[in-house]
Amino acid sequence: MNNKKENSVPPVRVLYATAGSAYGFGWDRMKKFFLDLFLITVIVGVVYIPLGMMTSLDGRGTVGGAILSIFGFAYWLLLLDPIDYGSAFVFLKAVRGDKFEVKDIFLPFENIERYLNVVLAEILKSAIIGIGIFLLVVPGIIFACKLAFVKYLVLDRNMGPVDAVKESWNMTKGYTVDIFLIGLIAIPLGIAGLICLGVGIIPVIMWVRSAFASMYYAVSKVEEEKAG
Repeated sequence: MNNKKENSVPPVRVLYATAGSAYGFGWDRMKKFFLDLFLITVIVGVVYIPLGMMTSLDGRGTVGGAILSIFGFAYWLLLLDPIDYGSAFVFLKAVRGDKFEVKDIFLPFENIERYLNVVLAEILKSAIIGIGIFLLVVPGIIFACKLAFVKYLVLDRNMGPVDAVKESWNMTKGYTVDIFLIGLIAIPLGIAGLICLGVGIIPVIMWVRSAFASMYYAVSKVEEEKAG
């Protein structure tokens, strides 16, 4: 006599707005969409290669070095950041269970207004964090946690740079410690990934990005429940 169904559906993990829950939920989603997210992470990594080459060739104090520095900054701001925002949005879609395609990482380039919002949002966010770092580092870490949702808000809610910064600042109220913990936990995970012949760093990046997207998703759901 069978008291249990042989094909029982495994329980769905409940997502809470905490670091531990974000990592747990992110892990489940990463496994579900592993191949797609793996390909996206590899593509983003390949796009970063030219920046690394320019950095290694940068000759300090020379005209060529200055040109490389300017070109590297432009490459980072105008190409890498939009792709990074696009890939973060794809991870968010995966976390929410929304339909997505690998080509969605290039979403910021499909609309000039959206593209400018991404670039300007990153400039504003980086400037605020940079000021915080200048103020004895710790404020910079706090500002980075407070602005962790900017890249999601620009694409998920089609917000402009100023509105995205303000909304991220408000949304993260009460969750700054958990956001910091997600970033802190990423450090030993990254070291472990590098120890695994370097190959393990790709799944680690996927997991961390899934965790951050899960945290944004969880806080968004809390906001919706309060509003509704």
